[in-house]
Amino acid sequence: MSDPRLTPFSGRVAHLSLQGKIDAPAFTAGENMRVCNGLTDLLRGPDGPRDRQILHGARVCVIDRDGPFAYVQAEADGYCGWVPADALGPDFSVTHQVVTRSTHRYSAPDLKSPEQGALSLNARVEITGKEGRFLRCRDGFWLPEQHLTPIGQHTTDPVAVAESLLGTPYLWGGNSAFGVDCSGLVQLALHACGKPCPGDSDQQKQALGESLPESEAPQRGDLLFWRGHVAWVSAPDMILHANAHTMSVAYEPFLTALARIAREGPLTGHIRLK
Repeated sequence: MSDPRLTPFSGRVAHLSLQGKIDAPAFTAGENMRVCNGLTDLLRGPDGPRDRQILHGARVCVIDRDGPFAYVQAEADGYCGWVPADALGPDFSVTHQVVTRSTHRYSAPDLKSPEQGALSLNARVEITGKEGRFLRCRDGFWLPEQHLTPIGQHTTDPVAVAESLLGTPYLWGGNSAFGVDCSGLVQLALHACGKPCPGDSDQQKQALGESLPESEAPQRGDLLFWRGHVAWVSAPDMILHANAHTMSVAYEPFLTALARIAREGPLTGHIRLK
């Protein structure tokens, strides 16, 4: 059976790529749009529970609509779900990406001007102008130049990116610097490095690297998996993860975590990134 998280079929309308593969009442090529809110939840159904989140500037393909909700597939990881339709806007050409933990959107190119919300690490924008040390976005807001980098320029250490999010509150399905879960932390870090990454931990275990034997000692940059959970290895004896134990992104000694989490199930995987 196809994974519904990655199958662009709302139950009523399917993407044309599925024609001849599934039985659907209707097919569509869809419409490319981008998230125009600072952040939007990706829901399991119209007004349903959150599965993941999508950042500002992310491109999605709109496949179906139901009242105030739109069924979409996210371009970055293929994840499908429903979003509030008013969180979407026309497609545009992104030029820059947020590289700091977060940044404020200002109403003028002045650090004393009123802020108009915030954008997370990895949010994408189209820059249309510059004044002083501020860059103007296509929506009229201004961002500090120091907080952005041109699309295509990436950092190289995903663990360092994850470490920059220490203390971020744990949020089930969270994908941003304002709230993140275990798989969201992995995805944020890898996307900041220009690396593809699925949205959920079971997908990450299958897609991201080489499975290692139990005898292999963990090293920085490895990923460890339990049922429903994933953690970065930040040092041979330390992990870094977004977890419900501390309700935050936190360090935890590897052996301590192994014993604590083992009460719910054993370590199920240890991979080294490709």
